[in-house]
Amino acid sequence: MGGSARARWVAVGLGVLGVLCAALGVVMILLVPSLIKQQVLKNVRIDPSSLSFGMWKEIPVPFYLSVYFFEVVNPDEVLKGEKPVVRERGPYVYREFRHKANITFHNNDTVSFVEHRSLHFQPDRSRGSESDYIVLPNILVLSGAIMMENKPAGLKLMMTLGLATMGQRAFMNRTVGEILWGYDDPFVNFLNKYFPDMFPIKGKFGLFVEMNNTDSGLFTVFTGVQNFSRIHLVDKWNGLSKINYWHSEQCNMINGTSGQMWAPFMTPQSSLEFFSPEACRSMKLTYQDSGVFEGIPIYRFTAPKTLFANGSVYPPNEGFCPCLESGIQNVSTCRFGKCPVRVPSPPPRPR
Repeated sequence: MGGSARARWVAVGLGVLGVLCAALGVVMILLVPSLIKQQVLKNVRIDPSSLSFGMWKEIPVPFYLSVYFFEVVNPDEVLKGEKPVVRERGPYVYREFRHKANITFHNNDTVSFVEHRSLHFQPDRSRGSESDYIVLPNILVLSGAIMMENKPAGLKLMMTLGLATMGQRAFMNRTVGEILWGYDDPFVNFLNKYFPDMFPIKGKFGLFVEMNNTDSGLFTVFTGVQNFSRIHLVDKWNGLSKINYWHSEQCNMINGTSGQMWAPFMTPQSSLEFFSPEACRSMKLTYQDSGVFEGIPIYRFTAPKTLFANGSVYPPNEGFCPCLESGIQNVSTCRFGKCPVRVPSPPPRPR
């Protein structure tokens, strides 16, 4: 009898334990996702006490910039009226390092900062070196010709004589390092001497001369501490709530984040909107597909065809005119006549 009673009590105990485990499982299923979400929301805020603050301050993810050139193989024939024959050179790869400084928190749930960046050549990822010589159209001569297009004949003659005296030609043969990071040119000194304030470059001329060891201006973004729905969104850039480079209210809006971090828990219906000082405008990337990166489910967002579409193709872009061909945007109003073609998409977003 004693053994039978003991067995019944054991059975009852196991049954109660099973019920408690089942109840605990239900509670865990209901509460754990909510608890995880709360912890994520707590630790992605821009706050010195959050786990992600260090990553926000100095982004650990490597950024790479790949530069390609289309070298003109037959420059002499082109001057005689023949079509140019080009050859792709590159990529010349640079790693970009970024870190935030002058971090100042404000009482309105925002923080201001300046992000410094530097670019370092990566020989192991590149096809060629910075000492490679490449034949390209002479950008300075072409710029000077464009500036003289509507000037009096006397000024055009002075420009022509100046170019001939300094040995300037329609094509130049310079190293990758000179083309990207700058070179001294007597033509720049000539323009600044005889046509002051006409040419924005005062020292060395290079495509990326203003990109290395520089910053993109003063950003003020929302921290998400008081209102999480606005986390990372830009409040002001260089003290401005909107820019004045373009010809419509929509095109001058500062929308989205600063282009590095977005709110968590995104879906395929989400979009990545950010303001780019380099492109002088806000841009929006849209969902393309899903995938897996090192075991982590991801969403990939890319630039839609309308992003750099001509205003005649996509009317909302008319504010960015004078328009060029679709795929290229004229940013001379804010970037001294330099025209970036396309802004690369950021890394895929984890789900």
